[in-house]
Amino acid sequence: MSDTGRTDLRDDQPEAGAARASFMNVPGGPVETKRQLLVKVAWMLLWMLYLAYPASDLLNGGHTTLGRVLGWCCLAGFVSAYVLLVIFRSQAGMRPRACQVVVTTMIVLAVFASFALGGAFLTLFIYASVCVAIITPTRYTVRALGAMAALTAGTGLLIHAGSDNIATFALSAFLSGIAMAGLQRLVSTMKELREARAAVAHLAASEERLRLARDLHDLLGHSLSLITLKSELAGRFMDAGKDEAARAQVADIEQVARQSLIDVREAVTGFRRPTLPVELAAARTALAAAQVRLEAPSGLAGTWPALANEEAGALAWALREAVTNIVRHGEGATVCTVRADESWEADGRRYAVLEITDDGPGPGKSHPGNGLSGLAERLALVNGHLSTGPGPHGKGFRLRASVPLSLTTAPAPGAPQAQG
Repeated sequence: MSDTGRTDLRDDQPEAGAARASFMNVPGGPVETKRQLLVKVAWMLLWMLYLAYPASDLLNGGHTTLGRVLGWCCLAGFVSAYVLLVIFRSQAGMRPRACQVVVTTMIVLAVFASFALGGAFLTLFIYASVCVAIITPTRYTVRALGAMAALTAGTGLLIHAGSDNIATFALSAFLSGIAMAGLQRLVSTMKELREARAAVAHLAASEERLRLARDLHDLLGHSLSLITLKSELAGRFMDAGKDEAARAQVADIEQVARQSLIDVREAVTGFRRPTLPVELAAARTALAAAQVRLEAPSGLAGTWPALANEEAGALAWALREAVTNIVRHGEGATVCTVRADESWEADGRRYAVLEITDDGPGPGKSHPGNGLSGLAERLALVNGHLSTGPGPHGKGFRLRASVPLSLTTAPAPGAPQAQG
């Protein structure tokens, strides 16, 4: 039996996308609205929870009133500089010099607070190292972080923070900076991957349009030229009073026009009804360009050789739509699995089933979009059905297309095999 999976189809959703856009932005993407900036700053401020150590020292460390006021001012200035750096980095026209001034201010505050208020404020060096990793070019990152670790250790030695605290804070500053540098590289790679996927989808659509344009040009170029020539001849015959010859030319024009119409319909039908072997090869190319591995049985393309054209075309459309969704929406997907199966339904008919799954983010909470809604309509035209939802174990996205096994008439022995 086919699964009656959740039908919250994943596809282009303009309304849902517009609603999410004001609150979310993908990692590495530009911040486009004030709400997105507010959300990003809020997430960044969560890391400030580690400032509880110096804050606790100000509350319970026996400092004078002046020392406490000075300490709270240092913490407030440090957090303000941190937020300001996040804002500068989120702007499209980022100002490198302004970011450098902000990070330098954070380092000065960390040194000053440590000398004035004690070893608890060595925690600030960890945040300063992370910010140094953010603004430093990749080729200088390790040296810059090594310098920050040395500055942390030197400051700890001068204020007599203790060997254990010095080692802990210096190592934490260096490793936190390295982790942030790796995260920056990951974000950059994700941005490049998104751009590559968009380019693959755009090139695929452009190639399809060019192919159809070439087919129509080849089909209509000769026919329209012939119609033009025969129309001129018919006009000349009519001017010369040769009515029978003119009627013959008009009859030829009608025949050429009808044949041209048939050719165009066949070309458009071929464009709109792909075949499973062709779509499987196209899927392998598109997924490879998007760095997604395709796993499919070697004989998948010939699983149903006698399946009727309409049903086979619907399954091929299902494969094309699933691959398009993975390329365009499958952030983080690495494997696409295609599987062919057969099932008996409650109506007593046997169905051919094509199942495509990936290990990406899953369907989410989106509503049916144009692509998958159109696919469901195509399958309904051949009495098939579509089910979508999470993949195995609730991970990834699964598309399952089923069509009745209404096979073409079997050829007589010795007769040529019909192409399914």
